[in-house]
Amino acid sequence: EAMSEQNKQVVRDFIEAFSRGDTVAAAACLAPEAVITARGFGKLSGPRPYEFIVATTGAFKTLIPEGLRPRFSSIIAEGDRVAAEFTGDATLVNGARYCNEYCMTYVLENGKIISGNEYFCTILADDRIGPLLADVEGERKQAEA
Repeated sequence: EAMSEQNKQVVRDFIEAFSRGDTVAAAACLAPEAVITARGFGKLSGPRPYEFIVATTGAFKTLIPEGLRPRFSSIIAEGDRVAAEFTGDATLVNGARYCNEYCMTYVLENGKIISGNEYFCTILADDRIGPLLADVEGERKQAEA
């Protein structure tokens, strides 16, 4: 039971760090070989390895300056598996409101997230966050040129 409680805290710490764009704190919750998959069929769906997760966390700080502000409705753990349900209520950098519902499941190993699945409304994410990510990517490419 103590392991389950520790794992729940790691997941909470990861979600909160990601939500506020804290790359250092988010990375500390992940195993280097971690892969988290955003489930669904939207443009923002698919597997994300460690490096991509950390980079996306940094982009969130730009896209959602005040953070996603997760409100947890439940965090359930059984051994090395944790499921977290929460809503995020944020204001995007362009002033638009972004409120989505999430259920995330993770597997931990040695106190770090090794894999996970994220379930959320990918249509909303594609519509609100997708264009902002494209803008950030375009700016990055221009800076490299």
